[in-house]
Amino acid sequence: MFEKDIEELKALGADITTGEILQQPDLWEDTFQIYTDNKEAIEAFLASAKAMADGRVSVIFTGAGTSDYVGDTVAPYLRHVGDTGAYDFKPIATTDIVSAPRDFLRPEDPTILVSFARSGNSPESLAAVEVARAYVNDIKFLNITCAPEGRLAVESADDPDALTLLIPRANDKGFAMTGSYSCMALLSTLIFDPASDEEKRSWVEQAAAMGREVVEREGEIAAYLAGDFNRVTYLGSGAYVGLAQEAQLKILELAHGLVATSWDSCMGYRHGPKSFVDDKTLVFVFVNNDAYTRKYDLDILNEIAGDEIAQKTIAVQQDAGELFCGESFTFAGRPALPEAYLALPFVMVAQVVSLLNSVRVGNTPDTPSPTGTVNRVVKGVIIHPFEA
Repeated sequence: MFEKDIEELKALGADITTGEILQQPDLWEDTFQIYTDNKEAIEAFLASAKAMADGRVSVIFTGAGTSDYVGDTVAPYLRHVGDTGAYDFKPIATTDIVSAPRDFLRPEDPTILVSFARSGNSPESLAAVEVARAYVNDIKFLNITCAPEGRLAVESADDPDALTLLIPRANDKGFAMTGSYSCMALLSTLIFDPASDEEKRSWVEQAAAMGREVVEREGEIAAYLAGDFNRVTYLGSGAYVGLAQEAQLKILELAHGLVATSWDSCMGYRHGPKSFVDDKTLVFVFVNNDAYTRKYDLDILNEIAGDEIAQKTIAVQQDAGELFCGESFTFAGRPALPEAYLALPFVMVAQVVSLLNSVRVGNTPDTPSPTGTVNRVVKGVIIHPFEA
């Protein structure tokens, strides 16, 4: 797809999505610059948030769909490396906050609500802010969005309790979120990762180089899709459980449900969900660089491959420890990347799988819903009044 000219891509209905996957490594470098350009404002905002609490501040990563999976990917990494003496990191979907706030929020917990939003126009994005504002006693709002003209950005502009950070080049115009997912994940990681800016810069540069490698190795990814399959499952551990959920959603969205999908944690998959796998299933496993966690990822890879129940069992891994010896997309020749940064090139692999599969089943990746019943910005949501 990356070698086709624009007219060929337009004929496939894939020019927008292909371009948006392709540009991500450049966007990650842009996102690091956005982080450094706003460093003073970020530090002032976090200082004001910490002043609300005698103990830890609850940091809630929120969004819907792919924006929800940003938090699912980032929070486990930050619980591992972040300042957990100051922050309690947790992902909670806007759809949960809006529909059942008393089940997910505590009024007495000083809170930073980190809202992820591509457009900032989703009804749940806006309602989650208002519900949390009404229910939580002490709260600040960190908005990470890709649309300067979106309602989330516009309506928070004069809010003294809000900081809005914009990633406008990541405002994907295609149906599926690609660069918006990876850039919002990266920016939130940079904000709360206590590593030095020099370390973070080197990790972003390496992730970008690996993302460009994905483009160069598109043919390897296409070979995974050469058989007659109708099911795809993604597995991971730690942060890569959220990544697995995002990866399977891309298959589901871009193929309009013509290929069945599942996702789970590597250890959790044995407890029933493994029943999904048959001889027309591709199983992808994101392999963690943590030496201990990696053992469990390799266990499920070896188990499924040894059972010979899947059409293909494929590891997506970095050469930073013991490797899966079967079929794999392996990044080699570079230092081991921390979990959240390695998620960036990993998700590009999954996005390319979804793009190629969409074309394979005769769908148009840029507009994959032929009936229009599933939309880029959700429609038909009724927000009911909430009384705290």
